[in-house]
Amino acid sequence: MKNFLNKYALLCVMLILLLILFMVEKKMAIRVIKLSSLSVKEMLMVIPPIFLMLGLLDTWVSKEKMARFMGKGSGLKGILLALFIGSAAAGPLYGAFPVASVLMKKGVKFSNILIFIGAWSTTKLPMFLFEMVSMGKKFAILRLLIDIPGIIIIANLLIFFLKKTDIEQIYKNNEQIGA
Repeated sequence: MKNFLNKYALLCVMLILLLILFMVEKKMAIRVIKLSSLSVKEMLMVIPPIFLMLGLLDTWVSKEKMARFMGKGSGLKGILLALFIGSAAAGPLYGAFPVASVLMKKGVKFSNILIFIGAWSTTKLPMFLFEMVSMGKKFAILRLLIDIPGIIIIANLLIFFLKKTDIEQIYKNNEQIGA
């Protein structure tokens, strides 16, 4: 029981706070439960396809091939591939992190992983098409032309400011999570 409480301490605290809210402000507590339920449903709709894609990626693409295309020494090819994969993705940003974890295990260079996450969050193709229709072609193209170099610059700045040991520790932690 103690191990369960340690593992799920935050959840237990949130449930206690929800119970207190229910006693104080019943309507708001019901609204919180409805919104939380919608978020859980959304996650359950997004996460399974992402994990299916990850399974296929893990099975079909060898570590050597992924390292060759996006690993150390991949240069512009790795950057463009990271931008393409991130831009072609669908779903909320939290879906990018399991994909990034698999990319790390496949030997992808850390800057390309950061570029992938940046592309997932800002340059998705469906979002670009929506912006073209709702805000105009000029806005959508200009935003994309600003975002792409911005993503690359930010990724490289992060690499510059992070210590090599910090990046190695991130990869090490990722390996431990997957084990």
